[in-house]
Amino acid sequence: MPIKIPDKLPAAEVLKSENIFVMNELRASTQDIRPLRIGILNLMPTKVTTETQLARLLGNTPLQVEIELIQVSSHKAKNTSEEHMLAFYKTFDDIRSQRFDGFVITGAPVEHLPFEEVNYWDELCAIMEWTKTHVYSTFHICWGAQAALYYHYGVKKYPLPQKLFGVFPHKVTHKNAILFRGFDDVFMVPHSRHTTVRAEEIIEKVPGVEILSTSEKAGVYAAKTKGGRQIFITGHSEYDADTLKNEYLRDKNAGLPIAVPENYFPDDDPSKQPLVTWRSSANLLYSNWLNYFVYQGTPYDLSQIN
Repeated sequence: MPIKIPDKLPAAEVLKSENIFVMNELRASTQDIRPLRIGILNLMPTKVTTETQLARLLGNTPLQVEIELIQVSSHKAKNTSEEHMLAFYKTFDDIRSQRFDGFVITGAPVEHLPFEEVNYWDELCAIMEWTKTHVYSTFHICWGAQAALYYHYGVKKYPLPQKLFGVFPHKVTHKNAILFRGFDDVFMVPHSRHTTVRAEEIIEKVPGVEILSTSEKAGVYAAKTKGGRQIFITGHSEYDADTLKNEYLRDKNAGLPIAVPENYFPDDDPSKQPLVTWRSSANLLYSNWLNYFVYQGTPYDLSQIN
């Protein structure tokens, strides 16, 4: 089934070129079906890139998915045109009375700040509180996962000695975790972050949160509440082939200290084209979330979500 996104959203043409079935709004209005409503709170500076990455993964499912793009009103996007934001994004005030089958809260490049010093922290807290009663399952990514673990459960983030940057092997640590159904014994995930959460703190302080997957190098990768209403993912499975490359070149050209991303360029040679080793597991991760934690649990009548 297709993903329904606004007709003129830049992601539409990209997805069509990749043979991903995108349904326009006119066609969708003629179908007698209730699509899954997925809200995306996009906190990333590269809005269009993130929209496309997430739409690609959310559209790779037999389910019909309708996405709603959301921004925080307490922070002005600097890297995306105002015309784009006005055309395709809603604010929290616009959607606070609505309910969603699923909701994605992305990462954000604000790890260097304490949570309370992020200029939209109060608004984000209000949104995270709102998801508890207006969303069936919320999927948090990278800094978004750290922020949610801190807000909901008091789990702290800790600075790393150096940036965790590259593509790392992971294992499923929770037996029969259906979020990872169909995964290989070892799978790869990109990471790009300066902070981490500690497994022992989650285990000791939050018995209601289960750790599902870890990495020897990257630490805790995936965790969820026992009912699956909240999912926490510390990596960036949605990244494109060249995302880490672009981050590396950006920082290198700016004269910032940056290491070559690990397990990414063949022979660790930045002149070579990166090899994508995480695409299949990324598609399976989002497909499993939509199927097992959203579609099979959400009520047909969204007003019944509480």
